[in-house]
Amino acid sequence: MDVLKIVLLCVLALTSLLLTSLVLFHKGQGGGMSDVFGGGVSSSLNSSGVAERNLNRLTVTVGLIWGLTIVGLALIERFTQQAG
Repeated sequence: MDVLKIVLLCVLALTSLLLTSLVLFHKGQGGGMSDVFGGGVSSSLNSSGVAERNLNRLTVTVGLIWGLTIVGLALIERFTQQAG
């Protein structure tokens, strides 16, 4: 169980960093906090619809992996406590 826990912790760290990066790659939709920090200035850098859809799919996939990793770690922790 220790090896699986270490692997899941590594996956969690990698997906956390990747998920943060992917969320920051999304373009702002206007209004709110994105305009306060210069989101309106970069409106000429719009990505194509296909690229945005692929970025959305990748973000959702990484988010699901991140969530499943957390559930897996919680299950390992729960069953390790019961056995010991």
